[in-house]
Amino acid sequence: MMDVHHNEYAIVLDGLKFVGMLDIVDLEDADPAAELFSLEQYLIKAQVKSSDHFLQALRIKSKFNISVVPVLNEKNEWEGMIQSERLLEQTTQLLGASSTGAFMVLEIPRHEYAPGQLNRLVESNDCMIMQMNTIADPVTGMLQIVIRVNKEEISDLIATFQRHEYTVLYYYGEETFDNTLQNNLDHLLNYLNI
Repeated sequence: MMDVHHNEYAIVLDGLKFVGMLDIVDLEDADPAAELFSLEQYLIKAQVKSSDHFLQALRIKSKFNISVVPVLNEKNEWEGMIQSERLLEQTTQLLGASSTGAFMVLEIPRHEYAPGQLNRLVESNDCMIMQMNTIADPVTGMLQIVIRVNKEEISDLIATFQRHEYTVLYYYGEETFDNTLQNNLDHLLNYLNI
């Protein structure tokens, strides 16, 4: 039995047992008289169990470069599938990307990574780490650290990281840096309005 989903894949089942997925393009290119077992070389055997964490489904999606991930029960019987959009929603929730607060990306040499020190620096600015991820660059050996904190205003926190020689690659949040030039200009304009 084959079931076509999103016009991209044909799900191949033997009763309720999952056999694999066929890319519709491969199926359309195949000989119309071909038996299903002759298409075995084209079967995508990607799958997760219904008890797996969603990160396993995300890993399988990435590994096989597929837009849907088949979900099976413990008996390898078809239960359904997870679409890419749902995985993106879950990833967004896991990363807290839609939550309030600011985030920043720091860069340091891999051997200098100390989560405890990062936490102390964040807490010394009356903030709390809500999410932290690391990304290693295999070419440069540098580590990028993505930190999301519970506050929107992070100018003091950015300054703290810079004082401790962290490279701040990017940040998103509010800034209230005192700009001396802007203050002087405001005072001058006030004086001229008198």
